[in-house]
Amino acid sequence: MDEQALRASAERRLRALAGEGARLREDQWTAIRTLVAERGRALVVQRTGWGKSAVYFVATALLRELGEGPTVIVSPLLALMRNQVAAAAKAGVHAATINSANPGEWTAVQEQVTAGEVDVLLVSPERLNNPDFRDTVLPSLTASAGMLVVDEAHCISDWGHDFRPDYRRLRTLLTDLPAGVPVLATTATANDRVVRDVSAQLGSSSVLRGPLDRESLHLAVLRLPTAQARLAWLAENLPRFTGSGIIYTLTVAAAEELAGFLRDRGFPVAAYTGRTDPEERLRAEEDLLANRVKALVATSALGMGFDKPDLGFVVHVGAPQSPIAYYQQIGRAGRGVERADVVLLPGVEDKDIWSYFASLAFPPEQVVRQVLDALTDKPISTPALEPLVELSRNRLEMVLKVLDVDGAVRRVRGGWTATGEPWEYDAARYGRIAEARDAEQRAILDYQSTDGCRMEFLLRTLDDPHAAPCGRCDNCTGRRWSAEVSASGVDAARERLRRPGVEIPPKKLWPTGMSALGVPLSGKIKRPLEPGRALGRLTDIGWGNRLRELFAGPDGPVPDDVVDGCVKVLAAWDWAARPVGVVTVASGSRLARDLGERIAGIGRLPLLGEVSVGHGARANSAQRLAGLWAGLRFDGTVAGPVLLVDDRVDTGWTMTVAGTALLDAGAEAVLPFALATTT
Repeated sequence: MDEQALRASAERRLRALAGEGARLREDQWTAIRTLVAERGRALVVQRTGWGKSAVYFVATALLRELGEGPTVIVSPLLALMRNQVAAAAKAGVHAATINSANPGEWTAVQEQVTAGEVDVLLVSPERLNNPDFRDTVLPSLTASAGMLVVDEAHCISDWGHDFRPDYRRLRTLLTDLPAGVPVLATTATANDRVVRDVSAQLGSSSVLRGPLDRESLHLAVLRLPTAQARLAWLAENLPRFTGSGIIYTLTVAAAEELAGFLRDRGFPVAAYTGRTDPEERLRAEEDLLANRVKALVATSALGMGFDKPDLGFVVHVGAPQSPIAYYQQIGRAGRGVERADVVLLPGVEDKDIWSYFASLAFPPEQVVRQVLDALTDKPISTPALEPLVELSRNRLEMVLKVLDVDGAVRRVRGGWTATGEPWEYDAARYGRIAEARDAEQRAILDYQSTDGCRMEFLLRTLDDPHAAPCGRCDNCTGRRWSAEVSASGVDAARERLRRPGVEIPPKKLWPTGMSALGVPLSGKIKRPLEPGRALGRLTDIGWGNRLRELFAGPDGPVPDDVVDGCVKVLAAWDWAARPVGVVTVASGSRLARDLGERIAGIGRLPLLGEVSVGHGARANSAQRLAGLWAGLRFDGTVAGPVLLVDDRVDTGWTMTVAGTALLDAGAEAVLPFALATTT
């Protein structure tokens, strides 16, 4: 097929996908020609909504006409996959997915691929190293693939704002591809350093980079003095936003709290977080697409891959820790409308949240060496490995993925094994990445305070050579959102945020592998504690701010306003039987002891003593439990239900160990209570 005929066919495919008025952009055609005619490799860096998916669907259709195998798209999010399957059908392309949400369909999908009935197979990056998929499906898929597409390609680079170790496995997949199989990588958020890194990893022969500005976006920053003022402002201004949109928060607790408040004020909204049930997430996406809700109140779980061209606004309650991540999220709005409002409402707690996320970075060398030393040529599962290293489960899984990509370990059926290959800790690189993250945090603060064009600021962080004043943002126009909030609105938000009480769910299973640490605990917890209560979460935007202030201050008695809140929680607690006494957990601070004494006095209950536990400040549940168990002591006797009081609950193991001691001493039930919980 000559170039003219190829372009004509591509244009017809595009019209089937996007409508009769659609025409290929020059860079779209260049990418399609590179993939189909030249069988080359291309990196496309273009704004959200530009039409990157059209490139690979049109190219797939053309390659299939030429008798090539199916396209494999590596895609990071289920929301993106669902949208892509629907979009592919418009182009006459049959797409299917293999991901964590549809394991019951894997066999059928694999059979369809083998039979040539699937044109596009979307897989999550995690599938690439699932032992069964990697060893039984991937080799044949690699041998027969007509094209490989890497969507959201900035995830490949650990300089990118959303680096995912699983994506680095693509290097192996690329190496195994037969010669002449075209490769396309796409992203909307990559600065020069990420572009160079991704290009080097993919061996891209062509980089197609366009202007990232979108003329529909109207950016603004509004500073409000308190969390309750931000909530009240949202409730009073949400009707002013056109259509439906997304309200982003930095934490799950904040998303749930804000969604609850807005529902109380009569708005149809839904929370969307990593903790939301998958079926509820799908229903929330469908409700937003159909404009049945005014907004989804979401964490970054809704960051990539959500396609709603008429999304009318994006509001951030709290700033992401990177201007690039911020641009990624606001890029969901304004794709198919003339105007979309983008408002950032920064909070004083943002830096604390950034610090927490920074604490989850790649650990120091001696900790990583612990992981390598604990592995042999015999498989060991992640839960069994956890007691042997000083890492939490999430961080251990991240380290294993990085070591896997680097060739030092291998995931097999039954867990992980060491490969015996030499491995070097790249301290200099990890240090540079940490410095880059610090620079990004300074940049997002500069974005908030700049008196220049906000869009130009964001585009310069992305090294967009087309960056220029937009003429639309609050700084360019001088038109700003009013910070005025009614006193009644602030009072309603304060009442909601100061509504005390969250549940502390009881532990039901002891960690795996405790015998290796000399602790005689395993399996199901035979006598679990009752569901407990805490005044608030440290991550809340209501009581969380007050409690963070309390724990950061000097060690002293519990303030009266905090005690009053605790009394309200206790008064509303629907326990089966009133506790007969109070026991405190011995800790290094005065807070638990003082709180226990105050509650005992107010409730006219005897103070029955305290439970001593060992030092449990270890990196994971198994090691923490072992440390607590080593110092466990309770010298008293109890009968009946007991209220067990501590200052804060992190993992829940301190309460579990202390409560177990009370049950062994004769307590009928243990009711945990704390000032704060971190979960």
